[in-house]
Amino acid sequence: MRFNIEKLAKFWQKSELSWQIFESIPSTNQKLWEMIEEGVKLPIVAIACEQTGGKGQWGRVWQSTPGGLYLSLGLPTDLLATNAPHITIFSAWGIVTSLNKHNIPVLIKWPNDILLNRKKLGGILSETRVQQGKITHLVIGVGINWVNSVPETGINLQSFPEINSLEMLAEITLNGILSGYEYYLAKGIETLVESYQKLLDKPNITVNGCPGIVKGITAAGELRVCLYSVGAKTEITLPPGTISIGYC
Repeated sequence: MRFNIEKLAKFWQKSELSWQIFESIPSTNQKLWEMIEEGVKLPIVAIACEQTGGKGQWGRVWQSTPGGLYLSLGLPTDLLATNAPHITIFSAWGIVTSLNKHNIPVLIKWPNDILLNRKKLGGILSETRVQQGKITHLVIGVGINWVNSVPETGINLQSFPEINSLEMLAEITLNGILSGYEYYLAKGIETLVESYQKLLDKPNITVNGCPGIVKGITAAGELRVCLYSVGAKTEITLPPGTISIGYC
């Protein structure tokens, strides 16, 4: 499965983004950092038809076989380093909102996954470089299953004819990230969190043997969980990496 350069070029002309496509590389995020270190002008997009070393959060392996979308967007920014958690929030909200507009009923699975029919459709991995307390460079990597093979807990878009090409999926995804970023800058994190929570999957979970339900997130990207015990309930917050919410 390969990209049609002419179809992509039309979108890039409208968006004023520069871009490069690779047949097979270890990671689009890694490639962008190499390009940034070489002095490439941002913003820029790297797309791979296949990744041999794709990764997700916490160093987990991301299967990146041909037929899926694997891209990274590099942006210049001056966000405060303390606001780094906002990046995944606006990226997830933007991509899911953009897919919803094309009749793909996806939700956000905290902290950085895209959920379709209770299975994993895609994931987001953001990375930053910080100087003097500010984020100077930002890379947002996204993998979304289109017609590639997926594990038992995954799903692709093969049965959704609304997305009829990788080029279309790339455009929807990039529009989502950019619109999410613009929404965040214009409205602020509190408004973004309110909008994000409307698209957040809120399953029943168990924390240290205590039943609870996901209620939302904080502005710092922590998960808000309401725990229930006999005759009482309490709300706690959990930072990313402290709990794993499984798939059906």
